[in-house]
Amino acid sequence: MSESAQHRQAGAVTARTAAAAGAAAALLGAGIGEIVAALLAPSSSPFAVVGGALIDAAPAWAKDTAIAWFGTSDKIALLIGIGIVLLAAGAVLGICESRWTRSGLIAFAAIGGIVGILTLTRPEASLISWLPSLLAGAAAAMALHLLLRRATAEQLQPDTGGTSRRGFLVWAAGTAAVGVTMAIVGSVARAGSTAVATLREAIRLPKAATPASAVPAGAALDVPGLAPLFTPNDDFYRIDTALIVPTVDPADWRLRIHGMVAHEVELTWDELLALPLVEKAVTLSCVSNQVGGGLVGNALWLGYPIRELLAKAHPDADADMVLSTSADGFTAGTPLETLTDDRDALLAIGMNGAPLPLAHGFPVRMVVPGLYGYVSATKWVTDLEVTRFDRSRGYWTDRGWSAEGPIKLQSRIDVPRERNGVDAGDTVIAGVAWQPGTAISAVEVQIDGGTWQQAELAPAVSDDTWVQWRMPWRADQGDHVLRCRAVSADGSTQTDAVAAPAPDGATGWHTISVTVS
Repeated sequence: MSESAQHRQAGAVTARTAAAAGAAAALLGAGIGEIVAALLAPSSSPFAVVGGALIDAAPAWAKDTAIAWFGTSDKIALLIGIGIVLLAAGAVLGICESRWTRSGLIAFAAIGGIVGILTLTRPEASLISWLPSLLAGAAAAMALHLLLRRATAEQLQPDTGGTSRRGFLVWAAGTAAVGVTMAIVGSVARAGSTAVATLREAIRLPKAATPASAVPAGAALDVPGLAPLFTPNDDFYRIDTALIVPTVDPADWRLRIHGMVAHEVELTWDELLALPLVEKAVTLSCVSNQVGGGLVGNALWLGYPIRELLAKAHPDADADMVLSTSADGFTAGTPLETLTDDRDALLAIGMNGAPLPLAHGFPVRMVVPGLYGYVSATKWVTDLEVTRFDRSRGYWTDRGWSAEGPIKLQSRIDVPRERNGVDAGDTVIAGVAWQPGTAISAVEVQIDGGTWQQAELAPAVSDDTWVQWRMPWRADQGDHVLRCRAVSADGSTQTDAVAAPAPDGATGWHTISVTVS
């Protein structure tokens, strides 16, 4: 019997068997695509290309929802979602192939070709970026063809009973396992970024010409569970649009300053290292941070003031914005004034005494005190275009977020934790408060709707960092509601008006419920 005749035999392959073949084939194709991408062009990972396109197409509310639900695991959630859709699509194509010969094979190949074309539209595309996706589609089509042929042949053998089904399942499971293994190996190989990671490890940062101010005595309160004064690099929040962390060789890095300027400026890595660097403690916050959320961190940054570079370029008098661009194509629009005033906006190369981690912008990123990251903290920065807000728009501004993004006055309760049990008796309520650029003058705490009580405020490292606070509490048995609010150095009190993060940052008082036993 011919192969086409076997495919046409009604019932020769059940829908369940065909779906299993399609899902296994999809996994194998995905694995091959990932490992080929890791070997030839890391940024061309089919998963990353599809995910990046989805991120770019996502409206502001979708991005905000994803971060609210998954926090810094939003990228993992997206990749898992793509994987689930891939399995479902593979199952459907398997069924189609069992009913209409070549339909599933053509569809797999077409999907690989479409993703390959999509890859060429990405900012990091190279001449061979299309290859991993094309090979993935071809491999999935071939695997589907072979699995269905085996399943059909075994179904047509007489007197095999359940043996044939078990044999097919072994082949399908093996195909899927090979695909998953390849995907994991490719992901690990890509994440290692061995060449650039090795270069980073070998870098010894120069000493700052202007060291940071000494940390005041008592700035770090001894309260277990309280956020540390300086956030360790591994714990610092990461929110960006890069599914694959860009790997930029410092030897190849260039920064171009152009646009509405009298003189274009270009800076290399070696030239940047030779400049008189500044060390500064700055608290960064994501605009998507919910009231009381963890998308905020404090670090000691080493870099060169951006205002000095802009001064060399001589911006036009009517320019009011700088559009920064990342190596992966992300853009942010920053008010020119915030890059030229005395706040020490930095072109940063160091974080907490070490070269920037790969995931936090190595080799160079921007750090601008007082602004949410989506308009200022561009990682892997390679381009600064001096322009105007009415001529250019940054990535997230173009998706409905506000243009300038000043960080709002915020405070948070870290101790006790929401819904955690507390022992009756003497304990403490503690947390952090911040408004970079303005500083905190007081924090007040309310217990069960009573009067506001002033907490003890630790000395601040600088006006641009968060400050720790604590208040003793004699906790009685029962359920309690705790709230906090901050007062800024200019006399403003944190508002109780509840607002979602979009379009310019969340507001409200952090409120938690605790049970004392």
